Amino acid sequence: MDLVGPLPKSARGHEHILVIVDYATRYPEAIPLRKATTKAIAQELFLLFSRVGIPSQILTDQGTPFMSRMMADVCKLLKVQQLRTTVYHPQTDGLIERFNQTLKQMLHRVAAEDKRDWDQMLPYVLFGIREIPQASTGFTPFELLFVRQPRRLLNVAREAWEQQLAVHRTTIEHVREMRERIERVMPIVREHLVKAQQAQQRQYNRAAQPREFQRGDHVLVLVPTAACKFLATWQGPYTVTEKVGPVTYLALYDVTDKVVQSCSVHTVHVFLECGCES
Repeated sequence: MDLVGPLPKSARGHEHILVIVDYATRYPEAIPLRKATTKAIAQELFLLFSRVGIPSQILTDQGTPFMSRMMADVCKLLKVQQLRTTVYHPQTDGLIERFNQTLKQMLHRVAAEDKRDWDQMLPYVLFGIREIPQASTGFTPFELLFVRQPRRLLNVAREAWEQQLAVHRTTIEHVREMRERIERVMPIVREHLVKAQQAQQRQYNRAAQPREFQRGDHVLVLVPTAACKFLATWQGPYTVTEKVGPVTYLALYDVTDKVVQSCSVHTVHVFLECGCES
């Protein structure tokens, strides 16, 4: 689960998106929010759980709305285990990070004509994503969740035509308008999903062999700034003192000889004497 935003304020006052992706089926939910508060998130979670059931675990980053006492109380009430990503390394939740990027790119394209209507296009983008087979499962997210294929808008229009129903013209126009939106969105959805899957494979190949550091190596470490804990800068040089996990190290600040908290290889770069980093 994650938050996307702030985005350009829509005509209906939405500026954020609550994104939820089921790891088993890859079925996504994207809910527009006016404010990214714990209360707003909790209300949407209750509505979602009433439709699909209550999960046993939820993985989020360490953003304020997800770390609040209210969110902890909600999870405790529903017997949901809270899992959190590593600080300054949200890529731990790679599935939803990749989905967020794909979603933002597609919304930018389908809402290009009127950026204040991005929340209106959200259901159409989701519809397209849900009926595209995933490389990791071989099935569509919709099929895995509902054990059937969706009845699409094109099916509805065809049935109405074949049965020669006495449908009012405004209804036909409405179906045609929705069909045109779907036809406009689907090529974009397919294009971006293919690119996202290819990028995912490249990223996996790069990450398959994690970087190794030795005791005594000089490195730069990504640490939070004093002004804002959500911002971080490369600082150093530090000296690696100990490997405490498969991808985790302790490092000593060369200036003060102060040992920093354990840091992931993803927040460590080799320090070169010329002042460059690799």
